[in-house]
Amino acid sequence: MTNNYFVAENLCKTWKDSGEISKQISFSLRAEKSSMTALVGPSGSGKSTILRMIAGFVAPDNLKKDCILSLDGKNLLSLPPGKRNVGMVFQNATLFPHLTIEDNVAYGLRCAGKGKEESRKMAAEFLEKFELAGFSKRKPESLSGGEAQRVALARTLILWPKLVLFDEPLSALDTSLRKRLAKDIVMMQKERGFTGIFVTHDIQEAEFVSDKILYLK
Repeated sequence: MTNNYFVAENLCKTWKDSGEISKQISFSLRAEKSSMTALVGPSGSGKSTILRMIAGFVAPDNLKKDCILSLDGKNLLSLPPGKRNVGMVFQNATLFPHLTIEDNVAYGLRCAGKGKEESRKMAAEFLEKFELAGFSKRKPESLSGGEAQRVALARTLILWPKLVLFDEPLSALDTSLRKRLAKDIVMMQKERGFTGIFVTHDIQEAEFVSDKILYLK
C-alpha cells in the first residue's frame, strides 16, 4: 500500500544523566512514496536522534520488542546503515577535505563498486544539475557554505536513495541561500521521486518543502 511505503513505529530512545532519566522520545510515522515530512521542534527535542535511529547510526532502545522500521517492504532494523538505501544530508556539509569536489560526489559510487572513470563522469554530469560544473577539480576549502551544501546534496542524491534524511541542512546559511537551496531540494525530490524527512526549527521552511509536518515538544 502506498501509505505504508515508509513505516516507523515506536522508535524509542532514552537518555540518562547521573542515573536519572533526563529525556525520552517515542516516535511513529507512516509516509507515502515520494512524500516529504518535516519534523519541527526546538533544539534538544530529539529531531536529529530520530533521523539517526532511522539511518541506523543509533539503535532504538526497544530494538527487539515492539519497534518497527520498514522502507518499501524491507525491514530496516535487520540491515546495517550502508544497506538501508537511506541517504542523509547533515547540517554541515561534511565533505572529505582531501578529495576534489568531483571525487567527493563520486565517493559513494566508488564504494558501490563502479569504476573510477565511470564514477567521475557521472559525478561531473550530476554537478551540472546543481550549477557546479566548474567546481569539479576544486577542493572543499575553496567553497562557500551554500556551495558546499549543494555538493553534499549532489553526493547524497547521486546514489538514488529511496529515503533521504535532511538534518537541518540549511540552518547555517543566510536567508537568500536558504530559499534557493530549499527550492533545489523540492525540485530534486520531484525529479528523482525520493521520500524525505526534513528536520528544521523554521516553520516557514517546513511548510515550503513538506507535505506533512510533525511537531516535537
